[in-house]
Amino acid sequence: MGRGRALFEVFTSALKEDYRFPILEVFVFLYATATVVFTGAATNAISGLGLGISGEALVVVLISSFTEFPLFVFVVLVLKNIAYGIGNDLDKGIIQTLFSYPMKRRSILTAKLLSSLGVAVFLFLGVQIFSLFVIVPDIISPYIGTLLLSYAGILSFPLLVAGLVLILTLLLKKGGIDLIFGVILYFGSEIFSSTLQFLAVSTDSEMPLRILAVIAPHFALQEYYKAQENPYIQPSLSVSFNDCILYMGISYALVFLVFLISYLYFERRLEK
Repeated sequence: MGRGRALFEVFTSALKEDYRFPILEVFVFLYATATVVFTGAATNAISGLGLGISGEALVVVLISSFTEFPLFVFVVLVLKNIAYGIGNDLDKGIIQTLFSYPMKRRSILTAKLLSSLGVAVFLFLGVQIFSLFVIVPDIISPYIGTLLLSYAGILSFPLLVAGLVLILTLLLKKGGIDLIFGVILYFGSEIFSSTLQFLAVSTDSEMPLRILAVIAPHFALQEYYKAQENPYIQPSLSVSFNDCILYMGISYALVFLVFLISYLYFERRLEK
């Protein structure tokens, strides 16, 4: 068996397990339905309030306003795949059996992550962006770059959570606790975000908000476009576009570091 074929077999095997019927159908339905419902509600609310938001700022506001539930669905799917997919494979010894395949350990983990994480990201972005082009093409079409940048900012923290859950899964070699940890961490971020914003107001300092911008770079994008849309509105965090890119770069550097640690542990420390 060649390495390419072995990699493909591990990937397809993980794919069948992660998205067996009706998991794929249910999650696609939830993504599409939530996108249609919340996009319509968001556009109606913006028009009804007479906020006068347009252009790139409108794209950023729309995406941040209707992705909350679909993003939660995405997080649940990814954490389920990692905790009960990779975790159960470790618990049952399936991963250890795969070590006998003519492929490197990192290739095995890559094949697993392509299924558990890569396909989930593709589903999330594919359904969301396609639905947007169907519902509000006049708003989205002129600002593809802003659209993609907004999604990059939104996905960074869920990817960080996925990486941390992956490390915990490799350490515990089973699913369950790590899934609960991931959900708590994801929801705990809302409390952490509110705490940082409260500290920023109470101390009259932007430092807590800059920490928040590193963890959730979409926040920095919102503040930047808020100031661009209406120069008379004072944003809570003063940032330039280059600052937004910097925060996003730092955020994804953290994501890369977490996954690098998981790869190094899987390749060098995980017992056969």
